[in-house]
Amino acid sequence: MKRVSLGLALLGSTAFVGGAAAQQEPIQIVGSSTVYPFATVVAETFGRETEYPTPVIESTGSGGGLQIFCQGVGADTADITNASRRIKASEVEMCESNGVTAIHEVVVGYDGIVLAHDVGAPDVDVTLEQLWRALAKDVVVDGEVVANPYSNWSEIDPSLPDAEIEVFGPPPTSGTRDAFVELAMEAGCEGPVEEAGLAGDEAEAVCATMREDGRFIEAGENDNAIVQDLQANPAALGIFGFSFLDQNRDVVKGASIDGIGPTFEAIAAGDYPVSRSLYFYVKVAHVGVTPGLRAYVEEFVSDAASGQEGYLVDEGLIPLPPEMHEAQKEAVEVMAATDFGDLAAE
Repeated sequence: MKRVSLGLALLGSTAFVGGAAAQQEPIQIVGSSTVYPFATVVAETFGRETEYPTPVIESTGSGGGLQIFCQGVGADTADITNASRRIKASEVEMCESNGVTAIHEVVVGYDGIVLAHDVGAPDVDVTLEQLWRALAKDVVVDGEVVANPYSNWSEIDPSLPDAEIEVFGPPPTSGTRDAFVELAMEAGCEGPVEEAGLAGDEAEAVCATMREDGRFIEAGENDNAIVQDLQANPAALGIFGFSFLDQNRDVVKGASIDGIGPTFEAIAAGDYPVSRSLYFYVKVAHVGVTPGLRAYVEEFVSDAASGQEGYLVDEGLIPLPPEMHEAQKEAVEVMAATDFGDLAAE
């Protein structure tokens, strides 16, 4: 099966003609590297058990996927984009400006963002504030904003390892990066920025800007590369989704954050502090036109796939509560455009 690189799709390319796509087969999916393993398993099941070809999926990161998804409507554009954070108001506007005016949002389940290290390394337990102090470009010291002075974890707190700060993490195009900044960095800096009397854009800059001096290393969208880096340097830490940790427990383990480890139970209960929802977005104009699109979405939200005992749970997905899962199934039956009026303007 020839893979089509959607990243090269051009706005305004081949459009739908007479209500049918110009042989747009198979289904084209882009987006989140975190959702990618789940979507791949669903796609393989779908291709094996239906008359439709297996969908083509590209791992482009959440932000990159939405850029591609929003290029327009037509045979050379993506049908679905996966996302490890919710679509932004600016992205909805970008889609609308290119004629993508009806988007259906599907919530897949939950995931935790883990701070992981080599399985043979000593256990690590950090607070959100300590994590922010380790990774922020600027920090608050004695009530003043200064360039991050910390090179060792023990300089932040003597209880932390006497080891150099070296953390591998996702790039700005990643939904995991967006969610980590919101759930870990911004939560961790609340006390210090209040102490410094910061608010608004000044507080946002201090809380959300990652350091650029080599202590935080952007490792791309390939989580396998991060695992290899952690094995090569047991003192280093890496940031990625729980599902990837769950599939690689023979070589990596998760650090505790605020005293809570990244376990299935802690994430499902909402106790683990760095947890998030996972999504995918469907181009409503393609439903009923791209062969098998509705059937693929129905497979993804089925009890057999993402239900409480679905096959995606074995892959590390934290399922939605039963009532939320049923609501997603009912919404997919209608496949109406989602109202994004509740999104905050950025």
